[in-house]
This record gives sequence, structure tokens and C-alpha cells, in this order.
Amino acid sequence: MFESPLDPAIWGWEINRVYQDLDERRPQLQQLLQDCQHEPVAYLLLRRFEELGESVAQVSDRLAQLKALGVHIFTLEEENGTTGDCPDSDLEMFQSVQAQQRSRQIRRGHARKRLKALPPPGKTAYGYRRGKDRYVIDRAAAAIVKDFFEHFLLYGSLRGSVRYLEKKHGKQISVATGRRWLTHPVYRGDLVYRNQQILRDTHPAIIDREEAAQVDRLLRRNRSLPSRSASAPRSLAGLVVCAACQSSMTIARVTAPRRVQEYLYLRPTDCAAKPKCRAIPYAAVLNQTIEQICQELPSAIAAVNLPMMSQIQTGLTSTIAAKAEVIEQLPDLIANGVLDSETAALRTYQLRTEIAALESQRAQLPPPNLRQIAQTISIPQFWYDLSEAERRFYFREFLNRIEVRRSPDWSLKLIFIF
Repeated sequence: MFESPLDPAIWGWEINRVYQDLDERRPQLQQLLQDCQHEPVAYLLLRRFEELGESVAQVSDRLAQLKALGVHIFTLEEENGTTGDCPDSDLEMFQSVQAQQRSRQIRRGHARKRLKALPPPGKTAYGYRRGKDRYVIDRAAAAIVKDFFEHFLLYGSLRGSVRYLEKKHGKQISVATGRRWLTHPVYRGDLVYRNQQILRDTHPAIIDREEAAQVDRLLRRNRSLPSRSASAPRSLAGLVVCAACQSSMTIARVTAPRRVQEYLYLRPTDCAAKPKCRAIPYAAVLNQTIEQICQELPSAIAAVNLPMMSQIQTGLTSTIAAKAEVIEQLPDLIANGVLDSETAALRTYQLRTEIAALESQRAQLPPPNLRQIAQTISIPQFWYDLSEAERRFYFREFLNRIEVRRSPDWSLKLIFIF
């Protein structure tokens, strides 16, 4: 339930036989004691002394039994990291055995909770509280978490969402905490355990699956942008690159004295050319970008192999359905005596973690209605009706970068993410 079968190569000694118990009744340990009584044994290798029993008394009794048979006992996982011979009398060893067995009991209890899909130990995630056998929503805190997610989905800025949370709700969190909120499975209705395995749909979710997939896309897209560009107020921030000098272009703001009007320019940040590449009016680049994206996006999406994507999605869906059907059959197998309850619980746990992994793969695929979306956003007025923050969000959904080509006159080349 909480340990994997061992690699035979871990021993590093010449061995004739390996005894390994995956059952709490320890049948292999009993077999080992019987074999030591019927045939000569030069030495016995253990990982830890606590593997000889469930209590200090059992370990002490079996150590004495093996020593009486002339068996030399060595351990591989001493506290100092060296291989050690079994001492004749060592109080510290038995105290260590007691501590290890206590740890083993705790890990066994946690493993049983995992098999029952119960919440892991530790502090409950903000927005939830512990119920009888699962997390339940704390309405006051969940409203704050939901608002945080909605702000991030609207503007795509992690730092901006953290500042918004403090300004509106007085809730102070660090940027690292905000990132954990955005990626943590608990807010999607899933449980994650220490072994990083995930069980889906174990409690009420604060964000739905479509929102979660959108959050993942935004975070993945922001990783490829300069840190300040992710929350910049202008929609082209972090996307424009000068094709001549290969420098990214930043947005410069110019104002005239005693005048309200301002002028925005895109200029290279690290141009090595001589003379240096000149700045370009921001509004002109923005208008040209909208015009070209309306012309080029439908053909770019048409070039995507959507039938192949559809086949992959269909294959994942059928695999998920097949595993879900196996889970539904397990109660009948228990009733017919084919499986015992512990084996069925372990199999259910394995299938649910496999389904969670497949669902994660399916969520990363492009939406099946991508061509219909392209028709909608290929209308220029759609882009002009958006705010700069909303336009920034949609640009980053479809564009990898925008290259400015300068000869003879400047022009744009749009590089799509697909």
C-alpha cells in the first residue's frame, strides 16, 4: 500500500535468496525463519532491523532466534549511511526500531486513507474545511479564492491578481502562494497526496475543468514571456521582436510638457546594429496585428491536423471510459468472491490515478471547436471592442511572437503557437 517492490540490485552483496513481504501477515518472514532452521546460513541482509517484526519485542525475539542459529545479521540503512553488523545489545538500536515502526504505522494509516480517497493529513487548503470524510467548501473563503481565479482568467497576470486580492478583500498572499493556488488540484475538486498521485472528483470544486485548463494554458504561456510583460498593461507587451537585430521590443511612453496627450512607441531593448533600429509607433503595429490576425488565423488553424487531434481525444475518452467500467465491475467481483475488499480498494485507487493522468492529457489538447472560434475572432471589430487587458489575453492564446521586418518598409510576421 505504501512501498514499491525492491530492486534486487540494492543489496550489493552476494545473495542466494530474497525474501520480500507485501502482506501484513509477513509470510516470507516466517519462511525465512523456517529456512534458517533447516539449512546453514552465512549471513542475513536487512534494510532495517524493524523489518523483523511489528514491535520491539518481536524484533528482539527474532534477533535472538537468528543469532542462536549462528546467522550474522547486517543492515544496509544505518543512520550514518553505512552497513552495520547487528550489535549484541544496543539501546539506541531498539529506540530507532520503535521510532521506525511508529513511522511505519503512520504511513500505513495514511495509505489506507488514500485507498478510501480520504483527505491527506495536514492543514486544509484555504477555501475548504474538513467534513466527515471529505473537504467541504468554506463559503466565505471560497468566494475570495474564486474571485482571485476570475481576475487571473480575465487579465492573465499573477502579480496583478495578488494585488487585486489585497486591495479588494484585504487578503495578503505571496506570489508563490498565488501560483500554488492556480496549480493546486484541490481547487479543481481533486486530491493530491505526498506521492504526487491525484484522485479526481473527490470533493466540490471551486473552479470547473474548462477554467482550470485555461489557467494552465495561461501559466504555460506566461513562462515564455519576460517577467514584467505578463502583467504589462499593453496587449503587445512581450510579443514583439525585431527581426533585424533579434532584440525584444519594449513599449516606450512619450509625453509633451503641459499636454495630456501621450505617444507610445515600440523600440528594441538591446539592439547591436549600427545605426540602431528605430522605434515604431505602437498604434500602427497594433492595427496591423489585428488586420493580419483576422486574415491569417483561419488558414493557420486550417493547417492544424484537427482530425489527428480528434482521434487522440477519442482514444483518450474511450480509454477513460474503459477504466471507469472496470471500477464499476469491482463490487460484483467482491460479491462473487473473486477479489477481497483490500485488493479491490487498491485496484480502484490505481485505476482512479490512471484516469486522472489521462484526463490531464485530454485537457491539454486543443478544443474541438477551434475552427468555429477562429471564425468568431476573425472579425476586426471583435478585437477593437476589447480592452487592452482582454486583448492581451487573446493575443497570447494564439500568438507565439510578432516579428517586425524593416526592409524596405516595416512589416509584420505573425508566428502562431500551433
